[in-house]
Order: sequence, then structure tokens, then C-alpha cells
Amino acid sequence: MSPPTLLVLRADPPPRLGRLTGRVRVRYADEGSLAAELPSADVLLVWDFTSDAVRAAWPGAGPRPAWVHTPSAGVDRLLCPELVASDTVVTNARGIFEQPIAEYVAGLVLAMAKDLPGTLELQRERRWHHREGLPVAGTRAVVVGAGPIGRAVATTLRALGVRTAVVGRTARPRVHGAEELDLLLTRADWVVCAAPLTTSTRGMFDARRFGLMQPSARFVNVGRGQLVVEDDLVAAVTKRWIAGAALDVFAEEPLGEDSALWDVPGLIVSPHMSGDTVGWRDRLGAQFVDMFELWAAGRPLPNVVDKERGYVPVHD
Repeated sequence: MSPPTLLVLRADPPPRLGRLTGRVRVRYADEGSLAAELPSADVLLVWDFTSDAVRAAWPGAGPRPAWVHTPSAGVDRLLCPELVASDTVVTNARGIFEQPIAEYVAGLVLAMAKDLPGTLELQRERRWHHREGLPVAGTRAVVVGAGPIGRAVATTLRALGVRTAVVGRTARPRVHGAEELDLLLTRADWVVCAAPLTTSTRGMFDARRFGLMQPSARFVNVGRGQLVVEDDLVAAVTKRWIAGAALDVFAEEPLGEDSALWDVPGLIVSPHMSGDTVGWRDRLGAQFVDMFELWAAGRPLPNVVDKERGYVPVHD
């Protein structure tokens, strides 16, 4: 019996496949060659998870891999109607990014509460300007997104003494339903977006929702850039509808040099790095190797995406 064919959508550095070496036939493709390579693949590893190549190539003719894995939390760059309708199993990297993102959000909350950006700017200017920081303990946060990332964020914020509500698609124990979001926004000091990108969440943070927030509230997005209407956010921060914001994800990445977001006072911009800690690529590779061995043994895979919903369901 011939070894299975693993097709890798190339990105540098390449994945370390460790103990799979010699047990699989590995082929590499880029955006230009992916469509031609798909029919011969048993498994597709979307190592370049920032690419839209799978969505573009999948509708072509010929067989398709039985399993597609993306080493990312979101799967919105993969899913097209043909893939959703197929029997192909799609999995993600759940379990890798949750705690790093939660730590990053906590860092942003502390930085904004204590005005660390202002302190660094004053240091560069060699100016001694005493200010008062904001307390964090006792404040209220709303975390939008009840998956593993949102829950990790909520747990970490609660450890700082922040009273935290989690909002998901539907209400369940310890999770508020989407219909409660607007009311919760009116009471929040911190609003953290960690939702998946779906047809129902695209553009969910717009002028109306920013208008519901308190003038003292601050907004953080570590989900997907398209969850936010960026022009509305710029207006909300500039006009002081809200006190500030921090974005780690953007509608277009990398963020262009001419983007207005760079220059908005009170807005922290970071380059989609909230989940990336030293060794993260090695951890992603090791996770895929473990999952491949389960697949090869005919055992159930973890992290299976509900393709209709666009994320891995959470079962309480």
C-alpha cells in the first residue's frame, strides 16, 4: 500500500514534520500550482494560512483531499460553497493560541488603563508629566466570542479583578446570547472582540454599536479585521465616542502605510501578533503531526470545524 500524499501550501519557514518523515509522500504547492496539485492529495496542510488560495482553487475539477488542516484559529480564508458542501473534514489549530492571545489582551487592557503608550511617548520627549492611571479591578468587560479564545480571555481578565461577561451566538450556562450584546455594551469599560468571522458577524462592530458604548469604554479586536467597520471605529475614537481602542487584526493585512489607522490618537496598532509566542510554528507543526497519526490510524480527529457555522463548536 502506497503512503498517503500530503500536500502543503507553502510558507516559510516550512513545517517540521518530524516522525512523519518517510511515512508520507510530501508535495509542496504555492498559490499558482495549488489547483493542479489538489486532485492528487489525500491531505492538505494549509501552512500559509494567510492565503486565500484554497478558496480560489477548491472549485476546480477532480478529486479533493479527504482532510484539510489550517494551523490557525479562523477558517474564513478556506471556506467556499464547494468545500462546505463536500465530505472533506476541516480542522483548525484550536489549543495553540488561546492563552497567548488572552495574555496579549490583558497586556493591552493594562497598557491602556495605565497609559503606557503615553509614558513611552513622554520618555522619548524627555518630559516629566505626572498623570493618574485607571483602576482595572472592579471594571466591567464584555468578551464577544464564546469559543476557546474568548473563554481564555475572560478567565485572564477575571484574574485581574475584571467582572467579565462572555457573549456567544446562543445563550447557555455562563454565556450570554447575541441578543444581549447591545445592553451589555452600554455597561462595559472594556469590549474585547474574539468572535469568528461568519456571515452574521461580519461588520458587527459599526457606528451603531460604538455609539452604544460608554465614552470611557475601550475596544480591543483580536478576532478578525472584517468584524469591525474600520471607518466607523476611526470616527468613534476620533470623536471620543469611546476612549480608545487596540487592533491586532485588520480588514487588509499587512496594514498599508497610507492607512488612517496608523495616526488615530488613542488607537494601538499591532501586526496580527497576539497569538504568536516564541516557538509557535513548532507547536503548530507538532500538533499537525499528532493529528495526522490519528487520521492515518482511522481515529476521530479533534478540532473538527462545523463548516456551515464556520468554527469548531464548543460543547458545555
